[in-house]
Amino acid sequence: MISYTLKDNIGIIKLNRPDKRNALHPDLVKKMKEKLNEIRDDDNVKVLIITGVGKAFCAGADLSYLNELRNFSSIENEKDSEDLAEMFLMLYKFPKLTIAAVNGAAIAGGCGLASVCDLIVADEDHSKFGYSEVKIGFLPAIVSIFVIKRIGEGIARQLLLTGEIINGKRAYEVGFVNYLYNNALEGATEVASNILKNSSFSMKETKSMISAVSGLSVDDAVNYCVRLNAISRSSKDFKEGLESFLKK
Repeated sequence: MISYTLKDNIGIIKLNRPDKRNALHPDLVKKMKEKLNEIRDDDNVKVLIITGVGKAFCAGADLSYLNELRNFSSIENEKDSEDLAEMFLMLYKFPKLTIAAVNGAAIAGGCGLASVCDLIVADEDHSKFGYSEVKIGFLPAIVSIFVIKRIGEGIARQLLLTGEIINGKRAYEVGFVNYLYNNALEGATEVASNILKNSSFSMKETKSMISAVSGLSVDDAVNYCVRLNAISRSSKDFKEGLESFLKK
């Protein structure tokens, strides 16, 4: 379902169902959550990359499993949705920086998977993005939360309501994709290597800060950040970083 490697403080999870275009399946979701819990506590991992094996990043829900859903009770459907939402939230709140290396199609839930990562690096020739749920009478419910946060309501409405598929270049233009490379995994690894120079403490706390202030009023956010700023000045990373900077 998935494979994992670690090299030079960069962890790489590969969705490994190329015959199914790396489609989401409950077993894959379970494996992902188990691996994320493992990586969360591994101090050797500073940056996590997620990519796909074969020609697709992730084509959304597994078609055979979608067919089974027709016979699910409302309770079973809610449990299934909760499992997927839990994986998305785990990634969205992950304490280490995450990068989606989109090597091919990222559709529906696959596009949602990319959107919950901090950064998206896309193959400039082969990547595709879209939310096709409305084409089959489904709702892009869970994924909508994250695409709206990522690119704003206007473009999100366009993608979620039309179900259109856009290429990597267009996704970059609207701000969904952060970087374009001719090889997504190589590009993501290059981005990750540059990020490794940053303070792990600062990146972790900055991620938490972004999540916190986005739900606060301006006044509350400023008060929160004043306290956070003061706390950060007493950290070991800040003291060592400042000393190194001043020596230069």
